[in-house]
Amino acid sequence: MSFTETIIEQKSIQFLQKALHFGASDLHLMPTAERYEIYYRKFGQLISAGHLPLDIGDRMISYLKYLSSLDISEKRKPQSGSFEQQFNEQQISFRVSTLPSVFFRESLVIRLMLQNRTLPISELSLFDHSAKQLLKLVEQPQGIIFVTGPTGCGKSTTLYSLIHHLATNHQKHIISLEDPVENNQSHLLQIQVNERAGVTYAVGLKAILRHSPDVIMIGEIRDRETAQIAIEAVLTGHLVLTTIHSKDTIGCLYRLLDLGVSLEELKQTVLGIVAQRLVHFPSNQRTSAVFEILADSNLGDAFKAIGKGNSYQLPAEITLEGQIEKGINFSAITLNPKKTLGG
Repeated sequence: MSFTETIIEQKSIQFLQKALHFGASDLHLMPTAERYEIYYRKFGQLISAGHLPLDIGDRMISYLKYLSSLDISEKRKPQSGSFEQQFNEQQISFRVSTLPSVFFRESLVIRLMLQNRTLPISELSLFDHSAKQLLKLVEQPQGIIFVTGPTGCGKSTTLYSLIHHLATNHQKHIISLEDPVENNQSHLLQIQVNERAGVTYAVGLKAILRHSPDVIMIGEIRDRETAQIAIEAVLTGHLVLTTIHSKDTIGCLYRLLDLGVSLEELKQTVLGIVAQRLVHFPSNQRTSAVFEILADSNLGDAFKAIGKGNSYQLPAEITLEGQIEKGINFSAITLNPKKTLGG
């Protein structure tokens, strides 16, 4: 290894260490005509962290692609991969994504994820009553729970927390199907989606059902086939936790109807729908999750309204907007100092 390569390797590792020390959830390396701009993403915001000369940036991207088992010579197509490193006795997973830009250079984004780490839902949630309601839902023997919200709102963190609760307190056999596996967990069997090898969400789910699980975690409902198999898994006696993209809890029901799940199937299988957002409090650098939970009688009322072709609205005090406003106005009273959720 040449002296220059050693320097690039050292700079790349320092690059990652600084992002971890800063508490960033993502690290961006963006090319311009003159240089690479460095940004950290924290609490959903991009924060400038300096810049690099073009030649240094190119070599750092090549090195990080090498660590991620990506094609270093291919700069015209998007690529994604991952690698792991240990810092301060903590195992960190780095998910890498590249995109070609108009400047004939690649843009690189790295998601930073601490492995085999979960926080109790009581520490993640802004309000204790929401945490208790989520635990009550997840302790049901059969049904499906959907978590929805924008990218980076902490959906996966919430799922891992609930799964950890079931594994450690109720001794459940849990199998997850993810694309990609974002957080290696020692208490569950994790399956990686691999479409090249023929392991799609639909194929993987069919195989999991033959492996005697008590609980199934699905990374995301993406298409009709996956939605239908997830519903079938519930009807055969399983508890299923998953994420889905929709605007809010009511929107999730319409999204599922669009994916071919009938209203009757939803009535028989859905335990609850959880929309999630993160609220950051700059005064003490804390971030907590707010949950809008559509379950129990409110879920029944929503089904009735949809069946009649009417719209349905949750009571204002349990919507995301109502709870966020309450949390901001009364943060000094309602917040537990230990509650924090990064990323």
